[in-house]
Amino acid sequence: MVVVTDRRQARQPLPEVIGAAVAGGARWVLLRERDLPRAERLALARRLRELLAPVGGTLLVAGPDPLDGDAVHLAAAGPYPPPALPLVGRSCHDEAELRRLSTEDYVTLSPVFPTLSKPGYGPPLEPAGLARLVTRTPVPALALGGVDTPERVAACHAAGVAGVAVMGAVMRADDPAGLVRSLVAAVAETTVDGRWAG
Repeated sequence: MVVVTDRRQARQPLPEVIGAAVAGGARWVLLRERDLPRAERLALARRLRELLAPVGGTLLVAGPDPLDGDAVHLAAAGPYPPPALPLVGRSCHDEAELRRLSTEDYVTLSPVFPTLSKPGYGPPLEPAGLARLVTRTPVPALALGGVDTPERVAACHAAGVAGVAVMGAVMRADDPAGLVRSLVAAVAETTVDGRWAG
């Protein structure tokens, strides 16, 4: 399971939310916050890496700048080709975007369900559309968008994804650790690739 950051939705300071998510079992975090100046974003990346280090976790950074790390997550729009880094992911939403993949290691497929984080964004794939795209991707796929309950995690895994990514539900949770724990348990029950199970 990947936890995606959004400090504007977070009910607590972002490092506190991520610390709780890690305590709940998250092992992958995607740092967004692309509007921050690089120096602030770099400091935040270092803090989140400190939180992930004791559990052997991984910090992904949205955009081509890894912020002194080695893992990035790119938008569907680019850049192409991807930077030469040990771990590169990309957001995809349809078959045309999947056909542009080259050396990426994984993709997120979104939005799977309607989401409060991006209302009106879509239309949502729903599990059937997700399953169709999973058959078209050459790399592991993570379901993103409205994946906020164990039942939805299970539906995504039934569609064939290797894992899930969650943003708003974790950011807005009164108990991020408890929510992540319940979602990670659902991932563990249905995972098809332990690398992405979190």
